[in-house]
Amino acid sequence: MKLDILAIGAHPDDVELGCGATIAKEISLGKKIGVLDLTRGELGTRGSSEIRKKEAAKAAKILGVSIRENLAFADGFFLNDKEHQLKIIKRIRKYKPEIIVCNAIDDRHIDHSKGSKLVSDACFLSGLVKIETFLDGQKQEAWRPKQVYHYIQWKNIEPDFVVDISEFIEVKMNAVKAYDSQFYNPASKEPSSPISSKNFLDSVLYRAQDLGRLVGVDYAEGFTTERYVAVKSLDNLI
Repeated sequence: MKLDILAIGAHPDDVELGCGATIAKEISLGKKIGVLDLTRGELGTRGSSEIRKKEAAKAAKILGVSIRENLAFADGFFLNDKEHQLKIIKRIRKYKPEIIVCNAIDDRHIDHSKGSKLVSDACFLSGLVKIETFLDGQKQEAWRPKQVYHYIQWKNIEPDFVVDISEFIEVKMNAVKAYDSQFYNPASKEPSSPISSKNFLDSVLYRAQDLGRLVGVDYAEGFTTERYVAVKSLDNLI
């Protein structure tokens, strides 16, 4: 299956938090989108990898993505090396996305910036014809996505552009809340974490509101780019 967009996150829930509404919007426009989780989130303070797997499946259904895979890299300890790069390259060549969105380039959790650079490097290497990869016994063709974008996570990184998600904020929040074990739940008896507070869950909404305010819409999600943003004409801007 060829995808238009492949959204990649170091942990299950990264994609939902960073760009869940953008994904839902693009799907509504007829795009085929997949999600690739690098780890199972097994080091998370709350819940377990088994619970996260079920939550990720529920969130994927809410967003309406075509596929969701997990590479089961070691949470907290995966590396940006040949072994890990090749596993991502195989998925890039399998799905041939035009666009990849991935973790923030700088963030509180070490896996986020690590995952960001790992995916970016794999995107470049995937386009080199002399790197041979095989999937299900078949040699894969080289493929390099046209664009790599990075969503914003814990830190308030200034975006290079924002997407109007006003009609899809409810889908995003429902997908985020699918991760019952991770986020605010006053009935939970599990240890607290930086993302389990009501303040954090509220921040997902008010960040989108604030980015929207700055561009004259109700809600927006922000992204950074690896090259200049280009438009075909001035009237493409909102």
